[in-house]
Amino acid sequence: MNAKQPAGHGLIAKGLNAGLMPFALIMALAVSFAAQAQLADYSELETQLAKALSSATGAPITVTRITATPASELLEVSLSNGLTVYSTPDGKYFVVGDLYAVKPAGLVNLAEQKREAERKLIIDGVNIDDMVVFSPEGETRDYITVFTDVTCFYCQKLHKEVDDLNRRGIEVRYLAYPRAGLDSDGAKQLATAWCADDPQATLTKLKAGVSLPLNACADAPIAAQFQLGGQLGVRGTPAIITSGGQMIPGYRSAADLEQILGLN
Repeated sequence: MNAKQPAGHGLIAKGLNAGLMPFALIMALAVSFAAQAQLADYSELETQLAKALSSATGAPITVTRITATPASELLEVSLSNGLTVYSTPDGKYFVVGDLYAVKPAGLVNLAEQKREAERKLIIDGVNIDDMVVFSPEGETRDYITVFTDVTCFYCQKLHKEVDDLNRRGIEVRYLAYPRAGLDSDGAKQLATAWCADDPQATLTKLKAGVSLPLNACADAPIAAQFQLGGQLGVRGTPAIITSGGQMIPGYRSAADLEQILGLN
């Protein structure tokens, strides 16, 4: 390798409490929708929904943002717990779930498109110097960002694909995500890799099962990256995020990733 995440009351409450992405980096699908959202006064709707949702869940929930959608009778409502719901303008009805558009070529998940844009903005804001990066010797055609854990079998399996990914021109950028928490052996091993003089070689050895002295330096970004993964919805490792913001949970082969990235 070359170094260079009434009826239906209980279900709704469960869904509303499940959000873990408290970022307000939501992009409008088109300038016209953004302009409409900025001009409209949704203060009454915000108050109405916040009161209803807080009462339903038993926890305080506020509305952080309301924007127009391509569906004229639905507004996108971002909540303080990270969840997004779609409400009628009068606030009498709302749905929990993704908004789809029916296009000639098939269904388009508009909600996921926005999540991808948000992930891209967030990941692009991470300093690459805080990652452990494996770069191709030749041209870098694309890159993936991977939340990883040393003790994870499928992280180890994916790491064996890094040489192949590099040969295909795909750069692999690792972020730390100790599944068992920040006090786990996995977190300490990740810190050891990030703190090493040669992070790439150290991470490779640790994923191969080599026992190394633990070394947690003060500036290791393990906690920050673990928190970031949680905010992005990472629930397990590996969690792969493409350069366009698509999240791929679990292991994929180098050939599959090349196809997903549209490089073959």
